[in-house]
Amino acid sequence: MASFQSLLQRKSQPKCQAMNLEECPKTIWAAASISEANPGAGKTVRIATRKSPLAMWQAEFIQSELERLWKGIKVELQPMSTRGDKILDSPLAKVGGKGLFVKELETALLERRSDIAVHSTKDVPMELPDGLVLGIICKRHDPCDAIVFPKGSTLKCLDDLPQGARVGTSSLRRQCQLLLKRPDLKFLELRGNVNTRLAKLDSGDYDAIILAAAGLKRLGFSDRMLPGETNIIDPNAMLPAAGQGALSIELRTDDPVMMELLMPLHHIPDAVTVVCERAMNRRLSGGCQVPISGFAQLKDGTLRMEARVGSVTGKGPLIIKHKTIPFTLDKPWPELQKEAEALGVQVADMLLSDGAQEYLDEAYGLQDVGVARRQ
Repeated sequence: MASFQSLLQRKSQPKCQAMNLEECPKTIWAAASISEANPGAGKTVRIATRKSPLAMWQAEFIQSELERLWKGIKVELQPMSTRGDKILDSPLAKVGGKGLFVKELETALLERRSDIAVHSTKDVPMELPDGLVLGIICKRHDPCDAIVFPKGSTLKCLDDLPQGARVGTSSLRRQCQLLLKRPDLKFLELRGNVNTRLAKLDSGDYDAIILAAAGLKRLGFSDRMLPGETNIIDPNAMLPAAGQGALSIELRTDDPVMMELLMPLHHIPDAVTVVCERAMNRRLSGGCQVPISGFAQLKDGTLRMEARVGSVTGKGPLIIKHKTIPFTLDKPWPELQKEAEALGVQVADMLLSDGAQEYLDEAYGLQDVGVARRQ
């Protein structure tokens, strides 16, 4: 298995880290390579980030990593509010639009007020503005969802919930999959940051809520994880969102120096799985308001991709497709990315062939425009 550093030493190879190989401007990657000098000395990096505690943790993590890697670098955080942070009284699916949690950060990048933006990858739209690229995928944390119970509860897992239990989640992806296992559950909207959601749970607004396990762990809420992590929901029961658990870094395509500083944070094995998942989601024109889930795994010389699409009205069963291909990491990154993305597209096309477009049009409130959306 080739390490990321060894891949970087292949000077003849383009070093494209973009999420979409075809859209990646080659100039930034041709220019970006690890130099013998310290490119961080005297450099100031401005990180655009949301203001939520989880987003700040993520930005501070990247800040500490850059300071660890490059002696003499200065890293500044630029917290800002996004549209998704401000609209808390409506479900995300009704708010509509893509980039609810990233647009303001991207504007800061394009206006050169910020140098990079740190994201939860699952919140990043599949299509990025011209001039920007999702260049770095960091080592992935727990990709699973967790069911969290009020403090003092004796419940231990999803199966322990009583009939008709009130479950807090605004995610259509989670609702569709949970209904398959527990059609009796009543879903209530749940917005706000992790701290706010936990406070609402403990005040009695819900019998349980669903959160990303990675977010709980990053914020130090280990006390909400039960012994043996029995409240972690098996991916077979609830497939994660594309990119869930992975941090990613967005930057301008005309900034090879910044790319050079960030390259050591790019985790090849996890980047392979994330680009596969995002390629599937892109093919389906997916976003965080659509009941699409996808999870890729590298194991024993293979890459396996599974994806699911559900009905927001419950009028039909989940459509589930998966495919496994031989896959090794002994190639330059652009080749790995291309193969992984191709698998994601193949699985998406399998879903479409089995009727997924009807569910997608239903979710978007569209009629007979599925093909146009994918062009």
